[in-house]
Amino acid sequence: MIRTLAVENYRSLREVTVGLGQLTVVTGVNGSGKSNVYRALRLVADIVRDGALQSLVAEGGLRSALYAGRRERGKRVALRLGFATDDYSYAIDLGLPQTPAFDVPGGVLLLDPEVKNETIWHGTTLRPSAIVAERRSLAVKYRGADGKLSVLDARVQESESMLAMLASPTETPELFELRESARRWRFYDNLRTDSSAPARRPGPVSFTPVLNPSGSNFAGALATVLGSGDGLRLQAAIADAFNGAHAGLVGDDSGIARVCLHQPGLERPIGAAELSDGTLRFLLLATALLSPRPPELLVLNEPEGSLHPRLLPALAGLILSAAKRMQVVVVTHAEPLVEALAKGSTLIELENDGSETSVRGQLRFDGPDWRWPKR
Repeated sequence: MIRTLAVENYRSLREVTVGLGQLTVVTGVNGSGKSNVYRALRLVADIVRDGALQSLVAEGGLRSALYAGRRERGKRVALRLGFATDDYSYAIDLGLPQTPAFDVPGGVLLLDPEVKNETIWHGTTLRPSAIVAERRSLAVKYRGADGKLSVLDARVQESESMLAMLASPTETPELFELRESARRWRFYDNLRTDSSAPARRPGPVSFTPVLNPSGSNFAGALATVLGSGDGLRLQAAIADAFNGAHAGLVGDDSGIARVCLHQPGLERPIGAAELSDGTLRFLLLATALLSPRPPELLVLNEPEGSLHPRLLPALAGLILSAAKRMQVVVVTHAEPLVEALAKGSTLIELENDGSETSVRGQLRFDGPDWRWPKR
């Protein structure tokens, strides 16, 4: 489980360190920095599991993502991301490149940042004896079977994580374990419900334990929950939300089916193409939360989008149930959802003074103990 998330100089997050629980609710008014906390967590997950920094490049590069407020004079320009789990902690320090990694014809500016430091250590407290791997510039040290940190022969690229090419189940098992753990995190922030959404179209029905973030495998994922997951819990939530309705699939022997909703009083089922945006979103969220293959971490960004307030108690019930099987982080500004989840959750309320995000009631040196590795 992730215990701590630390961010420095990312958008409005000049210096934010928060503790996460089994169920964490991140809230605040519009503009407080909720989306930046979500994006920071998503960014560090992408770096750890994929090795490359393409998610940051997609945001416009390091210059666009850096904290835009006033900086302390003489302090290095750096974006730092880190997290601590029960087993390992990870931190990466990104800076502006001194020289481009390669030349591009036409003088086009490269958007790749440069990794200045990257460290993995055992436990939550950074100390020299706990360091598993440490990367400074292009050189990587790894603690081998002899217990000593030694420089590896392999070198990494300036603009990629050491996990990109050094994570091996046999040679560097700790790096491999950390990377694979991050690959078991799931993020849902763009469950499409527009008229052209993939979830509205018929799809193949097969064993599909994980709902795609786009909802493109909705038919298979729903069939899997109904057939081999907690189908009773799913139908109970739908009945609670929609006055006794239940979900189903209509198909033929070709294996292609369309999702539909059976509602009391109607003579035919309502297909996914006909459902309102809110109804379809609720069905997608319910399917994701009841996955028969629960992730280590599930992150929902503003799940209340297009949902009628009366659906939020049913959604809260699904989230609370899911948090018994996995770690869940919910980013939301919907007060009814926050109130329904507050009991038994870690509540993080953000605020913004016009230049930077902070945690309400948390002073600069409050919160979890966290130390950044030195460059």
